[in-house]
Amino acid sequence: MSLETSIDPRAAIHPEARIGRGVAIGPFCVVGSDVSIGDGSRLDSHVVLEGPLELGPDNHVSPMAALGGPPQDLKYKGSPTRLVIGARNRIREFVTLNRGTESGGGITRIGDDNLFMAGCHVGHDCQVGSRTIFANAATLAGHVDVGDDATIGAFSGVHQFCRVARFAFIGGYSVITQDALPWVTTVGNRARAYGLNMVGLKRRGYSEETVAALKQCYTRLFRSKLRLTDALDEVQAELGHVEQVRYFVDFVRSSKRGVIR
Repeated sequence: MSLETSIDPRAAIHPEARIGRGVAIGPFCVVGSDVSIGDGSRLDSHVVLEGPLELGPDNHVSPMAALGGPPQDLKYKGSPTRLVIGARNRIREFVTLNRGTESGGGITRIGDDNLFMAGCHVGHDCQVGSRTIFANAATLAGHVDVGDDATIGAFSGVHQFCRVARFAFIGGYSVITQDALPWVTTVGNRARAYGLNMVGLKRRGYSEETVAALKQCYTRLFRSKLRLTDALDEVQAELGHVEQVRYFVDFVRSSKRGVIR
């Protein structure tokens, strides 16, 4: 990483913006007053950053992206809420990431090493983990939580207050109105669960014992004749020694909107 900061003379940078070392800002970018850009980040061209916004180090933002704009919420009256973005994210063309709302906690937060393909939108007060993939035009309404390593397919929409679990795989053109399960392929309008994402499990190198335990967990919870509460108790008692199963069970137990089945 070059330690020299490069700002195109055609960019409009507020004098109070905080620009780190080695930052590259291309032509026609607009950077507002309460914006912090971490070391080594790159804005290609025509990027708009509004504050309060913290953009961490080594992010790459493509043309026409708009980060830190006010929430699209009729209740919002201009309070100084924030957008906080971690490190090494790839934010492609026409992506919009909005700040939080006062009633929703005040912060929209994005983790590290995420890929937002062209046209994606993250609404106010969302909490997005790390290493996620948002395919083209994937959209989060307000107050959505997305766990680490989740994938959201192209043109899919997630309803407000839903959760997308760690390692969830949501297929393209899906409509998510309840919580999407971990390690499960969820597809459709309205979405349904189609079993474990075996390709994803294999690619991530899970052991045969872990995969077998997750299979047994999923089958017991959603394909047996047991009541869900009874099935959860049985799975926890028999397979609770497996970390991934514990997370699966805890995710289902803690759901407020219900899980997609």
